[in-house]
Amino acid sequence: MFQDRLDAARQLSQALRHYRGQNPLVLAIPRGAVPMGAAMAEALQGQLDVVLVRKLRAPLQPEVAIGAVDETGLAYVSPYADPLDLDPAYLKDEIQLQMKTLEARRRQYAEIQMPIPVQGRVVIVVDDGLATGATMLAALQALRRHKPLRLVCAIPVASPHALTKIQAVADETVCLSAPEDFMAVGQFYRQFPQVSDAQVLATLRSQASAAPHH
Repeated sequence: MFQDRLDAARQLSQALRHYRGQNPLVLAIPRGAVPMGAAMAEALQGQLDVVLVRKLRAPLQPEVAIGAVDETGLAYVSPYADPLDLDPAYLKDEIQLQMKTLEARRRQYAEIQMPIPVQGRVVIVVDDGLATGATMLAALQALRRHKPLRLVCAIPVASPHALTKIQAVADETVCLSAPEDFMAVGQFYRQFPQVSDAQVLATLRSQASAAPHH
């Protein structure tokens, strides 16, 4: 059990301490992971930014992820998604809908700072946990195209099958716990409040103003 996201971030920072001094780029998946990413960037003497991906929702079951899309429009559809449910028109609409959210978020974040280039950097992608792993998978695949020096996935907790998928695409995966009885990310946190857009923007602002300009 983690006390809260910051407790998880401290434990992850400890597990990743070998990257201190290498100016790692910590990329958080909004919204939940942004406070974690800020704490980790500070602990590892790195920089914070966000990686923008959105889950694609199953028809009639919006809490179920059938895949994810990144801000370039590259979509990943999970092999576990039921092909009978997937009307191509639905999928196209869902991708467009999530892209709109991504574009709106990028506009908001770009007012604070432009995306930090990942090429040649040690990149640590953080989320507060993985249920299906679809969002993280889309994030890692999107980032890989930008040629990071090393692509690291850092998560406090994951379902075993999500962890297996991620380990295949990251150069290194740091996961503190992968319990067999995984039901939902929130069950492993004593406190797991929603992180608001306002909190994300405030965190990015304070990081951007504190960051040395490389």
